[in-house]
Amino acid sequence: MHIPDGYLSPSTCAVTFAAAVPFWYVASRKVGRMLNTKAVPLISVVSAFSFTVMMFNLPLPGGTTGHAVGMAIAAIVLGPWAAMLAVSIALLVQAVFFGDGGILAFGANALNMAIVGSAVAYGLYRLIAGTSALTSGRRVVAGAIAGYAAINISALMAAIEFGIQPMLFHDASGAPLYAPYPLSIAVPAMMLGHLTFAGFAEAVITAGLVAYLQRYDVDLLKASAPGRVAKGVASGWTGTRKLWLGLAALMIASPLGLIAAGTAWGEWGPEAFQHPEGRAEIAAASHNIAPPEAVPAGLEKLSSFWTAPIPDYAPAFMHSHAFGYILSALIGGGLIILTFLALSALAGRLRRATPDAA
Repeated sequence: MHIPDGYLSPSTCAVTFAAAVPFWYVASRKVGRMLNTKAVPLISVVSAFSFTVMMFNLPLPGGTTGHAVGMAIAAIVLGPWAAMLAVSIALLVQAVFFGDGGILAFGANALNMAIVGSAVAYGLYRLIAGTSALTSGRRVVAGAIAGYAAINISALMAAIEFGIQPMLFHDASGAPLYAPYPLSIAVPAMMLGHLTFAGFAEAVITAGLVAYLQRYDVDLLKASAPGRVAKGVASGWTGTRKLWLGLAALMIASPLGLIAAGTAWGEWGPEAFQHPEGRAEIAAASHNIAPPEAVPAGLEKLSSFWTAPIPDYAPAFMHSHAFGYILSALIGGGLIILTFLALSALAGRLRRATPDAA
């Protein structure tokens, strides 16, 4: 579901980025008071969890892969606005340092997963959970439904963004310039895997974590309880110690994400369009409709816009892909912590500079 550079036109990237900016702005204002030393660890660990869980690829129909996102549990624990920032930062670190998702397409990816996904998850969770007790089984069910719906809405948005490209952007001969498949192929190809495996994974992860928190740290569910405002209930680094230990275990297990073979739909590199094996893979995942004979011109041009320092979570100096994957997870988590510490410091300076703003 991470849209790479080249699959969306520059104008589509600009529109989706512009659509995301107001949400980031409001989120930064809403969450500004959370960015203190006690709340930063909680936001950081949730963002790092989203980063890590997206490294676990799942086999999907058609020989492609997919993954959970973690936007639902982020919205439940942090509230919708903080979740938007947490998942956006995870996506930004993935794009800049690991080449997972495009730099130009960052606005689209954040809009789909971090913003719309978090908002849908939070709204559905609150609606279904209602006024039930924080320890009620109804909240576990609400989490599962919220997670399932959120990831599928996000996938549908990505499919639509893919599918409108050949209709709107093509050369004089009618050849697509960017994503090559229309809505009639993009939507069912994307949704088949997400309505089944990826959606189920998001539902299970969200429900399981809600049930875990109900038993071991119910205070973390207060941000999405009726009448509550997300304020960061964890007491600093010590209060989130168990969460960090769980995340560390998940990072160590991250090579399991390498087991699933294949490429996510719509994330093929230009080289895949030029070789028989790649073309066969693309066609098999696209209802046996062959891709264009030539690489779409815009796709080929924009795909090299940014070269990530650690592409595909594979550090060049690591001979073992599995250990490289673990190291990438640790690096990503560290970068997320540094990002939120920097944002916390910036927020503190702004508050001191404008004391009347609070």
